Amino acid sequence: MKKSNFSDLSKQELINEIIKLNKRTKYGLVWEDKKEDVIEKLSEQFPFFIENKDKQIVSDKNYPFNYVIEGDNYQSLAVLNYTHKKKIDVIYIDPPYNTGATDWKYNNKFVDNNDSYRHSKWISMMNNRLRLAKELLKSDGVLICAIDENEIFRLGMLLEQLFPSYEIHCVTIVHNPRGIQGKNFSYTNEFAFFVLPKGKKIINGIKVEDKNIKWRNLRDNGGESDRGDAKNCFYPIIVKNNKVVGFGEVCKDNFSPKNQTVKNESDYFVYPIDPKGVEKKWRYARQSVENVKDLLRVKENKGKLEIELGKKTESVKTVWHGSKYDSNEYGKKLVNSILNDISFDYPKSIWNVYDCISSILINKKDSIVLDFFAGSGTTGHAVLKLNEEDNGKRQFILCSNNENNIVSKITYPRVKNVIEGYIDNNTKKKVNGIKANLKYLKIDFIDAEYNDKNIANLFNKSTEIICIKENSFDLVVNKKDFKIYKNLNHYTGIIYNNLSISKFKNEILFFDKKINVYIFSLGDDDYLDEFEDIIDKIKIIPLPQSIIKMYKKIYNAT
Repeated sequence: MKKSNFSDLSKQELINEIIKLNKRTKYGLVWEDKKEDVIEKLSEQFPFFIENKDKQIVSDKNYPFNYVIEGDNYQSLAVLNYTHKKKIDVIYIDPPYNTGATDWKYNNKFVDNNDSYRHSKWISMMNNRLRLAKELLKSDGVLICAIDENEIFRLGMLLEQLFPSYEIHCVTIVHNPRGIQGKNFSYTNEFAFFVLPKGKKIINGIKVEDKNIKWRNLRDNGGESDRGDAKNCFYPIIVKNNKVVGFGEVCKDNFSPKNQTVKNESDYFVYPIDPKGVEKKWRYARQSVENVKDLLRVKENKGKLEIELGKKTESVKTVWHGSKYDSNEYGKKLVNSILNDISFDYPKSIWNVYDCISSILINKKDSIVLDFFAGSGTTGHAVLKLNEEDNGKRQFILCSNNENNIVSKITYPRVKNVIEGYIDNNTKKKVNGIKANLKYLKIDFIDAEYNDKNIANLFNKSTEIICIKENSFDLVVNKKDFKIYKNLNHYTGIIYNNLSISKFKNEILFFDKKINVYIFSLGDDDYLDEFEDIIDKIKIIPLPQSIIKMYKKIYNAT
């Protein structure tokens, strides 16, 4: 006869039941999860982007567009799952810290310290967004998430659950050296989780301030530093106007320069010869020295020119401290110097964000950075600053709702001023702009009820999404039934009426680049039979069924 409850079990039977229960128990984070209103809305209305063209900025057509997106970040992430799936190099976010202050909403209600479910709501909110964000990362993409003591432990466990094949590191950043008094401790620091793909070298180092760069002579010394110890390391370094401009060929064995510094018309040839006249070698062979050209400087010493090598980056440590991370000096005061009469609580130091992203992207000058808790726009500013320093063309995507007009009054105006230049409100001096292009997008919605009218309407509203996906905005053909855009690499065609296919084909007859063709289809018909004569130069993508399927998949997965 089956025993009905634990009280009927013998001691050994009870032990066996406990063992079974333990085997079924999983280690991890548990919370009460309820769907948010913004997620439920996805079952009723599909989001898409519309552009406010009055806010577009173009300072150089050779640069890609950056984006400021106004709208709930969950809905923005849903659209980005179509335009940027597996395209993002770094996601940097600074979410609400859930301190108990009313600084964030759940289902349109502020969450405060009296809410007994505030931790569950915060975890649920983060879980929903991180799941979508994960799909945007490249195979070597990195997530960086700032946090403080209020949610650090729960966030750490959530990241472990969502990113099981990644390694997770936690960095401490002293952002407020004055401290904020808690019940027992004065908090001076916050944290940043770095979520990195396992087994890959991702972190490259943090830039060192010019005043802290350590220099040493490029000429080798000590044991095995003579010319004969490495023949490929004896060659002239060419200097003009006290700058290294090139490198000569490796010297033949029977050649010895007359002096350490030899004038050659308007240039100088510098050889690795020490003050005693002994021929030494450079620390880098001729075939590798080009890689460190930007790390070299010229220093005059007693009529001779010395070549010095500076270490401009240092290993990334797990504790960051220094005046540049002070959120008051390089966060709040910086924002106020750019914008007039702005009150924004706790903006990040620009150097905090700069060091986070540059440690990964210092050698990736055409990468994409996403911040879906954009706040005051520090991430965008940091990306522009990094581009300015190394002539990079990195892009940023900033997403934020417009609660308290934060996007329209702070995020966008800050980025706009940094691009176009501004008068510093503190020093009254002009700050030059940084070359970049910017689009201002806003989330809008279309009825998700499945019928022919809504399907056609969604396609017609997808032009902006397609252009963003293709990174192609230069309109070269503008017809009623189709449009053609181009970028440096390819063309993008959008056919709104499939009856105009023949006219479209005539238009592209002499195009010299590959064409991605988006064509309206109530089903998934790709019309291959009508393009078979030019199939080698086009790729056909029927829409909007793939967008609809994506939205339904996202909704059903949450």
